[in-house]
Amino acid sequence: MLPWRRLLRPLAVLVLTAAALVAPTGAAQAASAPSSGWNNWSCKPSAAHPRPVVLVHGTFGNSVDNWLGLAPYLVHRGYCVYSLDYGQLPGVPFFHGLGPVDKSAEQLDVFVDKVLAATGSAETDIIGHSQGGMMPRYYLKFLGGAEKVNALVGLAPDNHGTTLLGFTKLLPYFPGAEHLISTATPGLADQIAGSAFLQKLNADGDTVPGVKYTVIATQYDQVVTPYRSGFLDGANVKNVVLQDLCALDFSEHVAIGLTDRIAWHEALNALDPAQAERTTCASVFD
Repeated sequence: MLPWRRLLRPLAVLVLTAAALVAPTGAAQAASAPSSGWNNWSCKPSAAHPRPVVLVHGTFGNSVDNWLGLAPYLVHRGYCVYSLDYGQLPGVPFFHGLGPVDKSAEQLDVFVDKVLAATGSAETDIIGHSQGGMMPRYYLKFLGGAEKVNALVGLAPDNHGTTLLGFTKLLPYFPGAEHLISTATPGLADQIAGSAFLQKLNADGDTVPGVKYTVIATQYDQVVTPYRSGFLDGANVKNVVLQDLCALDFSEHVAIGLTDRIAWHEALNALDPAQAERTTCASVFD
C-alpha cells in the first residue's frame, strides 16, 4: 500500500479540479454583469468596476483558448473583459506569442487604445499569463503604457527569463541551435534568461511609477524556472506564491492560467484591493 503522503498530491488535484468544475460562476452578480461574454465592445464599465480588463495570452496561446475559464469568471463579476491575439507568425494559425516580444508590445499598445476608446475609460487593468505577464512590461516602460494602465497582474510570468529546466544552457553545445530558434521563433529567443531583450527590459529597475504590479507564481512551474525568477522588485509590487495561499494547490505553469480559481481569486483581489477577500483553498468555490 502506498504511503498516505504519496496519495495526497493526486487526491488534492482531484478535489480542487472537481470543485473548479462545479463552483458557481457568479450568478449572484448576473444582474449587473455584461451579458454577451468577453470582447463585448458595447460593454460599459460600472461604478463598481470602472476599468476594463485586458487579458494577454502566453506563448503558443491565443485570445480564446487561454481564457475560456478566467474571462467568464471576470465577466460574471461585472467586469468588461477583452483579449487580443499577438505575436503571430506567417502561416502559423492558433499558436501565437511567437513573434519578437517588442513588436508584440506594439500590438498590445494598439489594442489597449481600442479598448479605452470603446469603453470611455481612462485606464485599464491587464492580466497576463506566462509571456503575457511579462510582455506588457515593455509596453509600460517603453511605449507610454504606464499612463493608461492601473495594474498589471502576471500569472506565472517569465519576467527575468527562463532556463527551461536547464535546456537553454545546452544551446552553446549545439552550433546553430540558438540562431535557429531566433530566426524561426524570435519570441522564444527573447524569453531565454540573459537575452538582449530581457537585459533591456529589466535595466534600470523592474517597474515604472504609477502602476501596481502583482506576480502570482507556482512552485511547481516547469516552464519558468526557477519559479522565483518571475518575481519583480519594487515598492509597488506584490509577489505571491500560490502554495502560500493553498498548500493543496499543485497547479503548474499551464493550469495556473487556464483552470486555477485560487489564482484567479488572488488576481481579482489585485484588481480591486479595497474589496479584497483572503484567498484560501476555499476560494475555489467562490
